[in-house]
Amino acid sequence: MLHSLLRPLITLSLTICAALSLTAHAAQPGKDYIEIKPARATATPGKVEVLEFFWYGCPHCYQLEPDLLLWSKKLPRNVVLVRQPAVLGESWMTLTQAYYALESLGEIPRLHGHLFNALHNEGRRFNSPESVVTWAATQGVNPDKLKAAFQSFTVHTKANRAKQISQEYRLEGVPALVINGKYLTSPSMAGGYAGALRVADELIAQELKKLGK
Repeated sequence: MLHSLLRPLITLSLTICAALSLTAHAAQPGKDYIEIKPARATATPGKVEVLEFFWYGCPHCYQLEPDLLLWSKKLPRNVVLVRQPAVLGESWMTLTQAYYALESLGEIPRLHGHLFNALHNEGRRFNSPESVVTWAATQGVNPDKLKAAFQSFTVHTKANRAKQISQEYRLEGVPALVINGKYLTSPSMAGGYAGALRVADELIAQELKKLGK
């Protein structure tokens, strides 16, 4: 008899606890992420874009990179991760130009992680294009081609555009993830690296639902 009376109460209690748990873990606007107004156009129409703002000199970006890489491999086909160098000061420009110079030579897929590692594990300092060229040569990159890429109009234009984009998003720090040009989250907002990726997952699911995918 007692068990019969308690069973509904236990069921109700478990239901409430489950609901509270879901509420507690749901991403909270203004806390775990902010809404970008007006929303920005993305470079991948028809897909959900995740824009990662980073800077090679940022230790937090370096620490996020392994988790981000694993996470990106599990994304649905209609979700795309786009790396976006951030520029929050003139001292950031050399490494931003390094990204675009290496990209122009098709070397980012191979050397993106190695450049992070050189800075944060090997103690290298890249304060000039020449220092990057010298290091890249040890990685099998043609120094003359990389030097020419650094000096190219295209690389300078992209680096200046990166600075402009950072300002347009009112970026205050890195790493940061922008979901579909509408929402910005970061480890500092979401309580850590795993938290930022969890929030990104929720916002991605929300955007996919809007796209009917």
